[in-house]
Amino acid sequence: MATITTEQLQVTAPLCERYAVADVDSHIIEPPDLWTSRVSAKWGDQIPHVRWHERRQEDFWYIGDRKLYGVGAFAQAGWGEFPPSHPSRMSEALPAAVDPKARLAYMDEHGIYYQLLYCNILGFHSHVFLKEMDPRLAVECVRAYNDWLSEFASADPRRLIPMMMLPFWDIEASVAEMKRAQELGHKGVLFAARYDKVGLPRLMDDHWEPLLAQAQEMGLSLNFHVGFLASSDDLKGAVDQSKKLDFTRESSLVLLGNAQNVAEVVLSGVCHRYPDLNFVSVENGAGWLPFLGESMDWQWLNVGAHKDFPDRLLPSEYMRRQIYGMYWFERDAMRAVIDQLQDNLMFESDFPHATSLSPGPASESPSPRDVMEASLAGVPESIVAKVLQETATRLYHLEPPVRD
Repeated sequence: MATITTEQLQVTAPLCERYAVADVDSHIIEPPDLWTSRVSAKWGDQIPHVRWHERRQEDFWYIGDRKLYGVGAFAQAGWGEFPPSHPSRMSEALPAAVDPKARLAYMDEHGIYYQLLYCNILGFHSHVFLKEMDPRLAVECVRAYNDWLSEFASADPRRLIPMMMLPFWDIEASVAEMKRAQELGHKGVLFAARYDKVGLPRLMDDHWEPLLAQAQEMGLSLNFHVGFLASSDDLKGAVDQSKKLDFTRESSLVLLGNAQNVAEVVLSGVCHRYPDLNFVSVENGAGWLPFLGESMDWQWLNVGAHKDFPDRLLPSEYMRRQIYGMYWFERDAMRAVIDQLQDNLMFESDFPHATSLSPGPASESPSPRDVMEASLAGVPESIVAKVLQETATRLYHLEPPVRD
């Protein structure tokens, strides 16, 4: 009988046991008292708060009288009905969506070691904070959120990784908050590339130089999350639409939204001016990245831009150097990414959103551990290591794993 070596045993072990898997996109569900318990009461009902909506029979977030969305609208993991149905109260949500200890146990169950934590209300409704709130209150709310998130992550700061929000409408406040949040343990910045949609300068403008330069110096990536800075109309299909066909169409198309953000930082010269600043496309899939790079290269050469900007690289070269993406449900599409951008691809679960890798009564999703095995079958071990662990730990400066 042939002898099985220790190395062979290691390779046949499940991927989540061979690697400290980094789930680079998950979400927290903000508790109803997050801001009312931390922000000065002088602001009254302009502070984000939760009220019961009698007709809808659901707890909703409000800013003043502006209704945003239900407290459980993004907490469908483990829910017993198909999306867009969701918990009507926080108490009905899966405990792992709202409690850090339960989150860690859930991660262990599904083969996840690290989990990056993104917001919901501050991300998907940042336009409301910007347009309908006193700027001083908005800054105070951002700071309160970053404080709360670092406290959530303190249950295990090695494994739970907070991602900061910035008061992007105030450059001086953003620069100060970036420094403060990093000291609290935040490892990256939730950001956008097209702030001109809300009346601010484009990212290529010198207006952003203090923030971009500091992020580069501090080694913090700028993370373009799907839906960030979206309008209420953009979100209607993904949150409130009751028709399943419309929900499918809108939620699928929104996942291509970051193509515009990537093209903006590559073609506007931002990547050229900040060669050590990294940008991440979050919760948008990755299969479209090789096509976008090829398309931009073709047009760059076709219109003679390489003659006008002889000091610049091809767009695809900036992508390989500074643009990162992630996948969760893709299988066939992500093989081209592995072939062309193997150093730029990471894994995510999107927990606890409707499209997440969250098995449940009304979910077709396998466990993250099963998705890893199926999607990476036959991929060389050195590339698997990058996708599941090494790229994320390098990009986000994560601490080495500690196994029990």
